[in-house]
Amino acid sequence: MATNDDTCIEFDDVVAGYGDFMILNNLSFKARRGKITLLLGPNGAGKSTALKTLFGLLKVRQGRILLDGENIVGAGAKDLLTRHGVAFVPQGRNLFGQLTVWENLELGGITLGMKTTHERIPEVLDRFPRVKERLHSAASSLSGGEQKQLEVGRALLLRPKVILIDEPSIGLSPLVVADVFALLRQLANQGTTVLMVEQNVKSALKMADDAIALESGRLVLHKPADELLNDPHIERLFLGGAHAEPLPTVSA
Repeated sequence: MATNDDTCIEFDDVVAGYGDFMILNNLSFKARRGKITLLLGPNGAGKSTALKTLFGLLKVRQGRILLDGENIVGAGAKDLLTRHGVAFVPQGRNLFGQLTVWENLELGGITLGMKTTHERIPEVLDRFPRVKERLHSAASSLSGGEQKQLEVGRALLLRPKVILIDEPSIGLSPLVVADVFALLRQLANQGTTVLMVEQNVKSALKMADDAIALESGRLVLHKPADELLNDPHIERLFLGGAHAEPLPTVSA
């Protein structure tokens, strides 16, 4: 799939997990620069764990994670944000509910300093007119879709080179999901690398560039997203999981 010239993210024989329980088992894959790569697989396959491990929230027990050719194993979240330009939008709601939209944005740009943050907030709000209308409302009073847009907007304050986003469609209406996906597509077209986990598989495949399927923390498929959309294995990946006949492991 990806070549050395266009590889942004590379997992090389990565083992990681929680305590003594390893979720990622010698995981290797590549994600292309300026493209949307979708991580797929049944529950427990290691999709969210891969994002958390890349962002330094879980310890790598073996292997390397390369970002633009540099090994970032051991880098903390702050370093990844400020030095490497990696932003993480985790699953669920991750806002300060009693603070206003504006205050949540200010906190999102705390590493930038207030002057830069205040300069960038208007450009972020221009992407989310519904959120802009609620600027002085408590974040908890926003709809689920508006809250997710605020989370994404907060990440965009940092003008990241890489966005990791986990299950952005959870709890959102189809129209709001379409808006979020359209934004991610626009960001990728402008050069941002997007690595995402998404349960709304078919809709996500329609907007992604590449699809990577995991099972038991290992790579089982790596294909262009449009090819996988019509692949007969797609139902097995989500319905069969480990109980179905395994796919042949392939290299990235």
